[in-house]
Amino acid sequence: EDVDIPSRRALITGATGLLGRAVFKEFNENNWNAVGCGYRRAQPRFEQINLLDSIAVHDIIHDFQPHVIVHCAAERRPDVVESQPDAASQLNVAASGNLAKEAAGVGAFLIYISTDYVFDGTSPPYKETDTPNPLNLYGKTKLEGEKAVLENNEGAAVLRIPVLYGEVEKLEESAVTVMFDKVQFSNKSANMDHWQQRFPTNVKDVAAVCRQLAEKRMLDPAVKGTFHWSGNEQMTKYEMACAIADAFNLPSSHLRPITDCPVVGALRPRNAQLDCSRLEMLGIGQRTPFRAGIKESLWPFLVDKRWRQTVFH
Repeated sequence: EDVDIPSRRALITGATGLLGRAVFKEFNENNWNAVGCGYRRAQPRFEQINLLDSIAVHDIIHDFQPHVIVHCAAERRPDVVESQPDAASQLNVAASGNLAKEAAGVGAFLIYISTDYVFDGTSPPYKETDTPNPLNLYGKTKLEGEKAVLENNEGAAVLRIPVLYGEVEKLEESAVTVMFDKVQFSNKSANMDHWQQRFPTNVKDVAAVCRQLAEKRMLDPAVKGTFHWSGNEQMTKYEMACAIADAFNLPSSHLRPITDCPVVGALRPRNAQLDCSRLEMLGIGQRTPFRAGIKESLWPFLVDKRWRQTVFH
């Protein structure tokens, strides 16, 4: 039978990751011909591409001729970046600059996913025009990646986003969902950061924003440059953990708020809230309420299966 393949083509890097899976699904389900690529976890679902292999990158882009490339692949764990700076810089900066150059070569619109960690968190909320001042090496490599992308492709877009959560394959995939075990095992007290102000953002919402941005760009070449997207509920990790407990009717009295600035690991900005009005004025955006989004993400990881039956049946 003839299969009707959509004429609009999107290439997603890091399609095996938490955000990449959501972006691939969003384009795929909305009349785009989406191809995802990954590296370690790629087969059999996605193309296996080492983004540091410039020939392989050139070949897939020239063969597929995408209209849009959403570049989700990155080393996004701040503590790993600090311990492996060269590898992180290769992926976050060099590979991003090369991808931007290849995208320009075929006229593809590149969306480079960046982070709120480009800001130092001292004077939120941050507009796209505010001066970045990253506190940790992760933020620095992502900022250098932004520059490499825009230098190699003046029509590209940078999309800065904060901490993400969503339908995880394992709890460790997100700094939000990783707290679930501490919430569920209420027999021992757990210290939770109550210092850093975060804006947990559902990957489905970021995926929708990427697709809307791509579709807007198809109609208007002036859609380019830097953009911000974020959930709008401000919470510390302690508050997120309490909201998770509440969503599943679990106790939270064992959770202990720690109000001191953390001393271990990479430095984090206190409050890097992103001002999202530029995208909102373009009519772009989607926000899932945290409680609804976190319930949907975490219920498969509930230890108490009886509870699951009462809530969902």
